[in-house]
Amino acid sequence: MRIRERSIRAAVIVESILLAAVCSFGQQSAPTPEPLSPATVRAQIQSATTQDTKASAQPELITQIHGLQGVLAETLDGATIASQSVDDKFNPASSIKLATALAALKAFGPEHRFITSVWANGKIDQTTGTLTGDLILAGTDPSFHNEHAVMLARQLNELGIRTVSGNLIVTPSFTMNFDWSAQRSGEQLRDTLDTMRRSTAALQSWADQRTLLGDAASLRTVPSVAVLGEVQVGATPPGASALLTHKSSKLVDILKVLLCYSNNFMAERIGDTIGGPQAVRAMLIDKLKLNPDEVFISTTSGLGVNRVTPRAMMKILSSLRDELGQNRLSLSDILPVAGIDPGTLEDRFTTETERGSVVAKTGTLARSDGGASSLVGQMQTRSGRIVLFVILNQRGNVLSFRHNQDDIVASIQNSLGGPAPFPYRPITLAMRLADSDFASAKSRGEYEPRNEQR
Repeated sequence: MRIRERSIRAAVIVESILLAAVCSFGQQSAPTPEPLSPATVRAQIQSATTQDTKASAQPELITQIHGLQGVLAETLDGATIASQSVDDKFNPASSIKLATALAALKAFGPEHRFITSVWANGKIDQTTGTLTGDLILAGTDPSFHNEHAVMLARQLNELGIRTVSGNLIVTPSFTMNFDWSAQRSGEQLRDTLDTMRRSTAALQSWADQRTLLGDAASLRTVPSVAVLGEVQVGATPPGASALLTHKSSKLVDILKVLLCYSNNFMAERIGDTIGGPQAVRAMLIDKLKLNPDEVFISTTSGLGVNRVTPRAMMKILSSLRDELGQNRLSLSDILPVAGIDPGTLEDRFTTETERGSVVAKTGTLARSDGGASSLVGQMQTRSGRIVLFVILNQRGNVLSFRHNQDDIVASIQNSLGGPAPFPYRPITLAMRLADSDFASAKSRGEYEPRNEQR
């Protein structure tokens, strides 16, 4: 029944989109126009999408839905397939993470790794395995998690350290398990280093990661470092000596996890490393030549009130695609592939023909701006065309918005021969994020609900 209902909705929407597309390509209307048959309209859109010029006229509403909607869909050569309210400002919700990802890639490059430095303020007694003094950690890794702490314990064991007689000191910038508090992060680190304090969840994270990476040898021993002193937040003492450095996954892999799960903490942390929301906005205005009136960014995660036009979001998406292409990467290397990757798109576009044909970033704010939802990405069709699209909604029911977004995408694909999957080999996400900040976000209404009612 759901498939039939969706087919009926899509059939209605496709005629509206096709007619809108014809308008957007500047087709001349006679004083008393003859009705266009669906076959004629399809022929016109097929011809129109091969042109190299962009559309200038604005079509009528693409769909009738309660709330506000902005839509822009373009082929790779810039030809407009459909557009609606492209210069109006909307709350993009979590799709603003595309701007954050673009800024991070431009600042650091896809191979960048975040460093966590480990220092000792004291001497190591190899006979007893004791560091007589303090252990210090400093870093800004947004992805530092339980499994990484267990890895540190193993590395410290290899250096001959099994006990720290002094304190565990973490710098104010250190975070763990997506907790903004350096003190709580330090306490979690202390507990996870020590096998006597280590939680079952932390142990499972370590085992899962090592198994995914094919490192069975590490599971034959149990890493452990016991800290006998207190957990403190402070600076690295001047006389401390470097013990080791822990490197995060590559930035491109961190972005893949971040965007699949729409992890707000990671987006904010990465945003901070590049100067915060204003730095991201300044980059967009400078590098993408956006009009300052087109974009306002208050958070790099998409929480709260941000503003962007569909036209500006299309420039962000296109620039992100180009930036990845310059590094021999594609959007699917950092964005979720619908119906395949875990996270926010795992239960959308899941039919046999749709699966893998959409690569996109979702956005959902259940309360802000009366309910805001977005879907921004690319789709592939059997005609061989790749279509970039931006769909922004607000002032309405977010679940209805999501259903409508899916129907718009399906309608565009059907108008161009139907959906076709992108070439994609599913990526095993080694970082165990699941819905790490889901519970706290859900309590605020700022989260990515799943389509359980669909």
